[in-house]
Amino acid sequence: MRQTLVAGNWKMNGSREENRHLLDGIKAGLSEGVGAEVVVCPPAIYIPQVARRLNGSGITWGGQDLSLHESGAYTGEISAAMLWDYQCRYVIIGHSERRSLHGETDAQVAEKFLVAQKVGLTPILCIGELLEEREAGETEAVVARQLDAVIDASGIQAIAGSVIAYEPVWAIGTGKTASPQQAQDVHAFIRQRVATQNTDVAEKVQILYGGSVKPDNAAELFAMADIDGGLIGGASLDAEGFLAICRAV
Repeated sequence: MRQTLVAGNWKMNGSREENRHLLDGIKAGLSEGVGAEVVVCPPAIYIPQVARRLNGSGITWGGQDLSLHESGAYTGEISAAMLWDYQCRYVIIGHSERRSLHGETDAQVAEKFLVAQKVGLTPILCIGELLEEREAGETEAVVARQLDAVIDASGIQAIAGSVIAYEPVWAIGTGKTASPQQAQDVHAFIRQRVATQNTDVAEKVQILYGGSVKPDNAAELFAMADIDGGLIGGASLDAEGFLAICRAV
């Protein structure tokens, strides 16, 4: 039985005071526990604050991105080892905003996946199609290409040590959400794609849905057979809303 995972991607949001209020609210709301692992991924500059406030809480934390390089003259970059130094357990890899706004290629995403695992971080690998790709019937081809780039570079066993997040780009921050059945269909395709190489890995890997997940649609999404939780954007910035999603498990 796969454990459900709910991860909050704060993107470029927050302040020390806002973070304190948000984290204290989440901690208080989860004091009784929920049936999911809960992760928050703040901007890199706030990881030390998050690590201090969540230490011993049972809530884990991670980064939103990392550098391809271990160290050196790469101004503004954050290395995998730096994230690990602050007890990050996860790191988001290949988010559509990194692909579209920063031009990250499938090959670069695959390389970052390897860099993360090398130091012990669990990559949350984001894959998903644009609206025009869905309308053209290319969803499975796009998702397969993005997934295969990582499998070809790392090997199928590496997928067992990762999390996959299906995020249809047209549903991120738009208020639009794939229907539970639309999401389930793609999740099932992803799991079957992995199963063609290793059925054990396919059965074990957590596949999250991301794309305007809210308290009022989370339970129906999480009830789908191949949806193992969510990568939550805007709703993760409100403690009550994020807690409601966590409890929807």
